[in-house]
Amino acid sequence: MDRSLVLELVRVTEAAAMAAARWMGRGEEKAADSAAVEAMRRSFDTIGFSGRVVIGEGERDEAPMLYIGEVVGGGGHLQVDIAVDPLEGTTICASGGPNSISVLAVAEKGNFLHAPDTYMQKIACGPGAKGAIDIEAPPADNVKRVAKALGKQIADVTVVILDRPRHQELIAEVRRTGARIRLIGDGDISAAIATCKEQTGVDLLLGIGGAPEGVIAAAAMRCIGGDMQGRLTPRNESEIERALTMGITDMNRIYSCEELAKGDVMFVATGVTTGDFLKGVRFSATGCHTTSVVMRSKTHTIRTVETDHYFQHKPAYSFN
Repeated sequence: MDRSLVLELVRVTEAAAMAAARWMGRGEEKAADSAAVEAMRRSFDTIGFSGRVVIGEGERDEAPMLYIGEVVGGGGHLQVDIAVDPLEGTTICASGGPNSISVLAVAEKGNFLHAPDTYMQKIACGPGAKGAIDIEAPPADNVKRVAKALGKQIADVTVVILDRPRHQELIAEVRRTGARIRLIGDGDISAAIATCKEQTGVDLLLGIGGAPEGVIAAAAMRCIGGDMQGRLTPRNESEIERALTMGITDMNRIYSCEELAKGDVMFVATGVTTGDFLKGVRFSATGCHTTSVVMRSKTHTIRTVETDHYFQHKPAYSFN
């Protein structure tokens, strides 16, 4: 894929982030998500490629836009697969909390795991502990392995876990090791990336979250040099049947980062609300300012893009 494509894609997440940010703190999760989806879908049509959504907003009968299988883009010879989350952290955005982002990843056709909308057990760490994690090992062992790889005392290791009832025993086991825990309400794509950023203080991600988000997180980890493993954990027979129709026959298979997101991968995200990873959208009298990150797995290039948007010259983004 042409490296210039990643700079075209940032305009897509910028548009979604600006649209969602208008709803920050207003308690309207669906409105914020719908605004992001519509803005992202519209922006895709300005890019000269043919993109197939493989991770999106759901099935065609469930989602009017960015549904799985939808073809987006302005057309062209380049065919790619797209994984999107127009608003990761809808609850976070609606409550005005940190770490809500708009995110997408692009790969050559057939290189993303076609993950159903089910759960996935995940473990992720940064480059310093790459190769040390094992999703089949007890959580306590993974904490110890990461501590050793990073040259830290266990008491100085921070594990990020989604704050869910299903994680009660996981949380208790990690606490028994003496490690620190950061519980989050949402946003495990951002949390996985945080393990790769020393300034966040996060060393390890553990727990069960959405499978589609797992694929997008893996794309980012490929670009940053982190490590991740995932295993699907369907909640019922219906989700198992859905996975089978998507070509997944082994529900116990452990996927590496490279198996979740293969080949040449591009990852783009724009902050909606300020967090560890990105600053959120800041509005002014004349427009707004956005902060984005663009990454490529081929070169491990990571660029931060700061953009001033003037609504007088971008009437489509004025949201009047």
